[in-house]
Amino acid sequence: MSQSFPAASATAARQASRRSTGIVIPVYLPPGIDNSMGVLLLDDNVAACVAAVDDPKSICLAVDGENSGAPEADELARRHGVDLVVGPTNRGKLHALRLGMERLTQRQELDWFATIDADGDHFANELVNLVRAGVYARTERGVAGVHVLGRRISRHRPMGWLRGELEELADRVLLDALAYAAATSDRPLRLALATTMEEYPDFHSGFKLFSRNIMESVFLLEPDLCDVGDTAYYRHGCEAVMTVEAHLAGAELALVNRTTLNEQPVSTFGRLDRGRLVADKIIWPCRRLGVPAHFLDQWLRNHMPRLLLPTLAPEGKRELLAIRELIAADYGLPPAAETELLVGPLFI
Repeated sequence: MSQSFPAASATAARQASRRSTGIVIPVYLPPGIDNSMGVLLLDDNVAACVAAVDDPKSICLAVDGENSGAPEADELARRHGVDLVVGPTNRGKLHALRLGMERLTQRQELDWFATIDADGDHFANELVNLVRAGVYARTERGVAGVHVLGRRISRHRPMGWLRGELEELADRVLLDALAYAAATSDRPLRLALATTMEEYPDFHSGFKLFSRNIMESVFLLEPDLCDVGDTAYYRHGCEAVMTVEAHLAGAELALVNRTTLNEQPVSTFGRLDRGRLVADKIIWPCRRLGVPAHFLDQWLRNHMPRLLLPTLAPEGKRELLAIRELIAADYGLPPAAETELLVGPLFI
């Protein structure tokens, strides 16, 4: 057993998660629809988070716009004793998280900062595992900055097959982009705490943990939109933004398995333009990391054929071709035919 193990023991992690971990829960209840299920899930999630910490004020509900659930969040905040911040307009999840982190950073006793979605799919009782991984990275590896991802064992089951396929594409390209940036900056990509589970990390998981210094770099500095616009940065590409900015700030990436519901009870995915959503998840990080167009072009050619989505013909192929067209228009990729993009090797 490592001599440093007691510093990352279950007891130490439990104390750190209860006493020195802040939680931001972004809240978005779409106006004009029945949000009763969303409110029930949020209430249950807040109660679970309150049970996981010593001080409810270390939890902040961050509402993404006054017309997007502010009254409901205010009632829950009062009842559970948690903090609340409301953005004036709806801009996207990342904007709400930035507001919440800015509020919690004033609490000097907090060393760790977690993002937990409002839909009940991130289990607060598992936060201690993320904190323990963070403490281990800090004490065992001696790194100053830590970024922990709560990795879903399955993407497809909680989100549905189509969304799982599309997130796989975005995750694979993001890993390529991070590796490219590492090579060109002569700063090796550190994945020692993230490579034992699968080919590519679950970058787009919303269950994340940051050490204070990395949180400040990700959420408190002036945002770099890379000319993609508010929607792409704050809404569509929010998880990629958090991952990339943490990496650029020098964070050590760690993965921890987490539980998910077998099927998400609520989701805003169906209300979004999914082609635009996935394209933005790819475009912003590649721009931020300085990826040339011909590299991104090849990565799409590498990864699109390996997905199972093209086997759903013709709908799956059309889905991927539409995403590629959006990326090509915004990133300056050359035109390409289906036979170039979606045909893989002759044999499997």
